Amino acid sequence: MPARPLSLEERLAARGVSRRQFLKFCAAMSATLALPATFTPRIAKALNTAERLPVVWLEFQDCAGNTESFLRAELPGVADIVLEQISLEYHETIMAPAGHRAEHSLDAVVEHYPGQYIAIVEGSIPTANGGVYCTIGGRTALSIAQRVCSNALATIAVGACAWDGGLPAASPNPTGAVGVRQAVPGLKNLINLPGCPMNVINLTAIIVHYLTFKQLPATNEQGLPFFAYGQLIHNNCERRGHFDSGRFVERWGDEGHRLGWCLYKMGCKGPQTYSNCPAVGWNGTSYWPIGAGHGCVGCMSPRFWDTMSPFYERLPNVEGFGIEVTADTLGAIAVGAVAAAGAIHGVASAIRARRHPIATHDGDEVLVEAAERVTQVVGQIASPVRQAEAPAGEAEKAITPEKSADVDGDQPSAS
Repeated sequence: MPARPLSLEERLAARGVSRRQFLKFCAAMSATLALPATFTPRIAKALNTAERLPVVWLEFQDCAGNTESFLRAELPGVADIVLEQISLEYHETIMAPAGHRAEHSLDAVVEHYPGQYIAIVEGSIPTANGGVYCTIGGRTALSIAQRVCSNALATIAVGACAWDGGLPAASPNPTGAVGVRQAVPGLKNLINLPGCPMNVINLTAIIVHYLTFKQLPATNEQGLPFFAYGQLIHNNCERRGHFDSGRFVERWGDEGHRLGWCLYKMGCKGPQTYSNCPAVGWNGTSYWPIGAGHGCVGCMSPRFWDTMSPFYERLPNVEGFGIEVTADTLGAIAVGAVAAAGAIHGVASAIRARRHPIATHDGDEVLVEAAERVTQVVGQIASPVRQAEAPAGEAEKAITPEKSADVDGDQPSAS
């Protein structure tokens, strides 16, 4: 009787990864995908029983930053989890074969596993002059992408360059660099992971989501998964309290910088960038640019090299509670909020008096009208920060994710 195949957990145990570490990884994936903790056992079971997924990784006009991010995966590590659960058939940077043998490996996957493999694309794709500015094995990046991605189960564009052209597409874009969506129009099952580079936690989460639920996570109209790009960085930033209180770094190295104040005036693009960077961190830690004292450059935003630069100049007129306010103004707002609370309490008292007219209450209608006006003002003050609208000819508006559709059954919902 043939021996049963080893589960992922058993294979990991042979590599020195404990069950506790494995379950910690599953819990991290559940949290990254914005799923309740109750999904952790389901993810663990799915990973233990799922067949290895064929994957090809294409590199075009790139700096290999996304590959570096991939190789630094943690919880407990790319060599232990990701490479145990996928069959990485082709990746120029880390594969053993070279030259024609490497290209044979790519052709074999496309021919033997049509519609069954994941294509990961790193780097932009030049289209000018027939795409001659990037060729591999005598074939243009454009023709390779069209052939490989069109036959894939799904395509994941990792990094800013693969999403919308990135740095190579910055003005004047001499090579006609574009992202995967423009290079292969009408491509189905395309997921974009912008960033310079993308966070490998999000890439791993997509693969885990597919292995667990046999479907890709929900995305917005731009192909960005909601779990990774559904929230403004600004709303979850650890420095948000300083923004709301009007405490800003005025120059690098000043007292505010040393105390961790808001970096908005130093060019931080967090108020206009959608990403889960504050929640997932980088390289298996809680570290991320803002946490390290540097403002967000908006690398998750469309055409960020053109629309977000100069990177050290602040965004134009971001509306909010803390911009350019003084301590006196903040104090007045606080007093107004207290007054509003008192007025609202008065409304409640007036309503109770009407229901239980034990005594005469003069001026109830006036009190109600005043409280409504104060409530409107406080609502405007306390409303979430909205996207900046740049003057005509300046930065494009950042993508605003749409609400995801409900998922039937026990499938996860995007957030």
